[in-house]
Amino acid sequence: MKRFLLPIAAAAGALLMATPSFAGKPEWAGQGNGKKPVAQQENAVEIRFGAYFGDDQRSAARSYYGQQAGKGRCPPGLAKKNNGCQPPGQAKQWTTGKRLPSTVTYYAVPNEVVVRLGLPPSGYKYVRVANDILLIAIGTSLVVDAIEDLMR
Repeated sequence: MKRFLLPIAAAAGALLMATPSFAGKPEWAGQGNGKKPVAQQENAVEIRFGAYFGDDQRSAARSYYGQQAGKGRCPPGLAKKNNGCQPPGQAKQWTTGKRLPSTVTYYAVPNEVVVRLGLPPSGYKYVRVANDILLIAIGTSLVVDAIEDLMR
């Protein structure tokens, strides 16, 4: 009798394991397809060349750097040239929509200015090149937008 029950029990077990599952899909399922989840898409900031900085951001940055120049933070040799502390050879060597040349020296933007401008979008950063603040892509140094002539 055991000989007959063992194969029947094994067949019944295999049959139970082969039945479909009736569990529902989790809410995150099906959002792969190479797209971001809907929640991230709604919060995404659209970055267009030359259209990121607004008038408020431009005036806030110019106000900060104008105060710094007024405090005598410009070296005497550059101060007498009346060019807004721009070092020689740093006249606009960048173009919106193109990579920042590796020969161009840039500096971090002070936190006080970042607060006034607002945090840059994810994957981007603010840098200062001579008298300009640039929004560049991290990694590629692609110039997206700029606030030019901070000292005017």
